[in-house]
Amino acid sequence: MQQATFSVRMDANLKKQFDSLCQDFGMNTTTAINIFARAVVKQRKIPFEISALNNPSDNALNVFNTLRTQAENNGVSDLSLDEINDEIKRSRLGVD
Repeated sequence: MQQATFSVRMDANLKKQFDSLCQDFGMNTTTAINIFARAVVKQRKIPFEISALNNPSDNALNVFNTLRTQAENNGVSDLSLDEINDEIKRSRLGVD
């Protein structure tokens, strides 16, 4: 798959918060944006709400499971766990 660069300008403080939240989810910013873009293209709309648990002691798996439940409750469960894991793996390898 041919790669392309996507550059976004945002408030530095917002980027820092977003990077930190993505890390809490167990992924990097690139993976989060790729998952979002794939879901938007597939649904042809912004199909889900993402939120984090308020308790910092909750681990990434609990956060992921909460997000997965939210996606299912909102009728958006198109990405399988394997597809999400593949997306995370590609991100860690630097491949989109």
